[in-house]
Order: sequence, then C-alpha cells, then structure tokens
Amino acid sequence: MSVRHGDYDYERHGSGYAQQRRTDPRIAAVIHAALGPARTVLNVGAGAGSYEPLDRHVVAVEPSAAMRAQRPRGLAPALIARAEHLPFDDASFDASMATITVHQWADAAQGLREMRRVTRGPVVVLTFDGEALDRFWLARYAPELMLAERRRLPAIESIRAQLGGVTEVSAVPIPSDCVDGFLDAFYARPEALLDPVVRRAQSAWEFVSPPVQERAVAALRADLASGEWDRQFGNLRTLPEFEGALRLIVSRPAG
Repeated sequence: MSVRHGDYDYERHGSGYAQQRRTDPRIAAVIHAALGPARTVLNVGAGAGSYEPLDRHVVAVEPSAAMRAQRPRGLAPALIARAEHLPFDDASFDASMATITVHQWADAAQGLREMRRVTRGPVVVLTFDGEALDRFWLARYAPELMLAERRRLPAIESIRAQLGGVTEVSAVPIPSDCVDGFLDAFYARPEALLDPVVRRAQSAWEFVSPPVQERAVAALRADLASGEWDRQFGNLRTLPEFEGALRLIVSRPAG
C-alpha cells in the first residue's frame, strides 16, 4: 500500500528524483552561506539528500522510503520523521534547512514552527514564490499547472510569520545549465520539458490532468518545431541566469 505524508505520493512517483534533481553547486553555495558557522544542521524533508553540506554534522529526516533509499552512500541514513512532528528537544541544532519541500508537507505552518523550535540559529528555507511563477514561459503553455502550483505553495509572508525572528527573503538566480531539474531550471532548455522522465521528477505535473499535460507538451513541441518558441523566448537561450520564482528565506532568532 502506498503511504502519503503530504500532497504528493513519493512512494509511487519519487524513484527518479536522485538522477533528475541533483544538487546544483551554485544554489548550494547560497544555501550553505546562509547556514553561517553552524556545525550541526537538521535537514527537514531531506529527500535524496540534495544540498546537504558535507563539511558539517547533518541529521536528515524524511518520511518517504522511496526517497530515503536514493540517498548516496556518502550521506548518513535519514531518520523516519515528518516535519510536523520532529523528534528532537528544543534548540537541538545550530541551524536547520528545508529545500524545495515545504509545499509538500501536510501542514507547512506546523512544520515551520517545529523547525524554529528545534533550532538555535538560522532556519534556511528554499522555496518558490507563487506570485512570481508567471515569469516562466511555461505559464503560456500550461496555465493550469501554474495555478495548481500557486495553490500548493505557502505564501512567502506566511513562511516568515511562522518562523518569526528576523527574516530575510532573497531571489536565487537560476543558472542556465542548472542540474537541479525543477520547472524553471529549464528556462533556456525548453526541449527538456518534452521528456516525460524530466517531467516525472517535477511534482507539479501530477496536479493537472493528463489531457492538460498532453496539450501543453504538444503545443510546446509544435512551437519548437516551427520556431515560434525561439521567436518569442529565444533570448533566454543565451541568458546565463534567470530570476524566476526561486526564493531563499532565512530566519534568525530576534535579539
């Protein structure tokens, strides 16, 4: 029986994440800098271990067996736990992190409060701003997908409110050759989104109907073949970075 812990069934659909959703070193550098001098780090919703720093003591929690099984040998096994019920004492860690995961949690507000409870220092959250999703050209081909994502994503101000303390929000530039295969990582490589293997590692597609997905992919394929995509968006192919919806939220205790 498939067990779901949030809004997406990783036991059924998560088998390809380790190959398609790899750590991009430029995004990792931003996350690791935000962790500051922390020596102990909690990674919540750790998945297959992307973005975990290798030079610190990391404790990872992940409820999905399919995702835990994809963690590479160099990383410690993840504990079976959910963000909403972290099995740690107050202020157990120097810092904590959650990367592209809060929208998957059953209760994001509770999970964020739990992160703040168990963390002495910075809480670092990498997420997407639902209000900025339409910056990505895919909104033209699959507006239903963007609407579904906007509904799933906790608002940036809501995340800040749950974490409390002193919070900073910054846009994270997406490199044109980003190796973490989330949606707008392919802003300059539209052909990649024709590949069902790539799309299967993007949970957003599971929240639109198969006919919607088929229509969007067919329209994109036709525009690539005719040159229409390049006439409208071709400048993106040479843009080294794209400011899309990716955001880094850092919360530090007040005082």
